[in-house]
Amino acid sequence: MDVNQHYRFAIPDRSYASLTKKDITRLAESFALSEGAVGKVNIIVSEMLSNLEKHTTQGGELLVKAIGKPIHGIEIISLDNGPGMNNPDRMLEDGVSTFGSAGEGLGAIKRQSDVFDLYSHPQVGTVIMARVYKSARSIPPSRRYDIGNIMVPKPKEVDCGDGYAIVHHERGVYLLALDGLGHGMHAQEASQLAVKTYCDNPIPDPAMALQVIHTSIRRTRGAVGFAANIDISQNIFSYCGIGNIAGKLFSMESALGNMPYKNVISYNGILGHNIPGNFNNQKLEWNRNKLLIVHSDGLKSRWDLSRYPNLHRHLPTTIAAVLYKDHSRQSDDTLVLVCKAKV
Repeated sequence: MDVNQHYRFAIPDRSYASLTKKDITRLAESFALSEGAVGKVNIIVSEMLSNLEKHTTQGGELLVKAIGKPIHGIEIISLDNGPGMNNPDRMLEDGVSTFGSAGEGLGAIKRQSDVFDLYSHPQVGTVIMARVYKSARSIPPSRRYDIGNIMVPKPKEVDCGDGYAIVHHERGVYLLALDGLGHGMHAQEASQLAVKTYCDNPIPDPAMALQVIHTSIRRTRGAVGFAANIDISQNIFSYCGIGNIAGKLFSMESALGNMPYKNVISYNGILGHNIPGNFNNQKLEWNRNKLLIVHSDGLKSRWDLSRYPNLHRHLPTTIAAVLYKDHSRQSDDTLVLVCKAKV
């Protein structure tokens, strides 16, 4: 289970670069990464900061988090609202540059990363995602689905009141997404108690799982939440939501045009305080063309995936990062959780 939040480093201009690099280096060292891994992180961060300086006058931000509990790696994401690239794959080639530089930045980031992804498009900007692991043994095993997320506290807050859980089982995966009421320490207490309850005793039935969480967090501020069970052996996605956790289940049959989707429907209520007397699971088909995106109300609800050509082909964390970059309200904690079936 990986429930670590992202640390946010705003980079409004080049004067922030040196301090940001030092702070991220200290984070990497606190994660007990080896000297070699920290060296890779330094190169990645340096090149990301250089790209932000060169390609956007609006600044940008880096998101950093520890991977796993216990920690076995680090994830670094660069977000910018610059002009974007017409051919991002070509920009990965050494010697190719739109800025008149040596053209080695993106290639260097990719070479130093154990996992790398890049999404860029004109008028959209650029997201770069890099992961460095402690060792090859730390890289997660391949599954028939990929899961990624962005979880960031409200600006100027340290504690994130959103939370999530990912519990793999032999037939698929259980998912939980939460938004503790308000933000800050007390919201985090509610969401993390709910996560602990869920993970200590994973319940296949999502509605029942939410009922158990409701009872366990009565003494907290409360939360809204979404629980799901994706059974890849039976191709069934069953879920239940209480409160304003939003989501969409896409069918990725076509790379062009609008992808059909179904909204994830939730009941009114607040876990820990008041929930409906009777609520049930919803069931939808799950197959190799499905993409699930669930988020807290820190993300604006009127986002449109068709605005981002071929974004659905990228890693779930990259998808979540693009949506966060363009649609975070910046007035609350933000969670974007993405599960993507492998084609």
